[in-house]
Amino acid sequence: MEIKDLKNKKLCAVCGKNTPTEILYKQNFKLKDINENIFSARRLPDGIHYRILKCLNCGLVFSSPILPEATLKRLYKESKVTYGEQISDLTKTYGIYLKELEKHEVKKGRFLEIGCGNGFLLTEAKKQGYREVYGVEPSREAIKKTPKKIRKNIKSNLFKNGLFPKNFFDVICFFQTFDHVSDPNKFLKSCLETLKPGGFVLAFNHNSSSFQALVLGEKSPIIDIEHTYLYNPKTMRIIFERNNFQVVSLRPSFNIYSLGYLIYLMPLPASIKKHSLSILRKLGISKLKFKLKIGNMVLFAKKLI
Repeated sequence: MEIKDLKNKKLCAVCGKNTPTEILYKQNFKLKDINENIFSARRLPDGIHYRILKCLNCGLVFSSPILPEATLKRLYKESKVTYGEQISDLTKTYGIYLKELEKHEVKKGRFLEIGCGNGFLLTEAKKQGYREVYGVEPSREAIKKTPKKIRKNIKSNLFKNGLFPKNFFDVICFFQTFDHVSDPNKFLKSCLETLKPGGFVLAFNHNSSSFQALVLGEKSPIIDIEHTYLYNPKTMRIIFERNNFQVVSLRPSFNIYSLGYLIYLMPLPASIKKHSLSILRKLGISKLKFKLKIGNMVLFAKKLI
């Protein structure tokens, strides 16, 4: 795929125009090097990123300029599925937070996951009692790997207004997806319109002010070409509340990680990572599990209108 320009300039999604920013990191790639593999979920962190800015008013971190929307859509459409052995850990992690919605007396009618990958969480939602499950996923390969019973309810697209009827869903979830959205206000407005009155959003994404992100800086896995906006608890709350959601809960979140995946995430040369992973496998300890809070947050929000 030939990519000709990088002219899609972004603004702070919280403060808008004419707010002061600082450059955190300069763009570190050439357009000729961009391909669909770089936009594959859960790939080996490679440190490729746009110019990264920080709003000096609210602290929102964002990429600008970025690839055109049409180009991004094509890249995600052709991206690969690279979850591998992580699916069981992701299902356990996300499933625990999904279960927590029951504390808020959520109705288990229609459920939507935006960025549903190969449908592992949709399967979990069915197990938890949701009557109908739907997904939105741009990757053609991911959809092909979805169970047939669920595949028919997945839209091969980026989430946007008009994909589903108004007031249709009881719950909308997006796990490690909100950071990728190039127009978060438009995205949340579409979520609001698609949710039933009193419906819930469950969002799980990176925290740009976490200890891990601050210590690692540019070497953090979250500084990545796929991430247009990176939020902290303050900016997450503001952007949801400005789009007519009541934030019910917002806090640091845990993940269940294997020892092997922790090594996979570390900012080390690829050759060292591969050698270390090989040693861990030979020792039989690469699959040891840890429940850790190292850089993510979870938000539960309710539709106000």
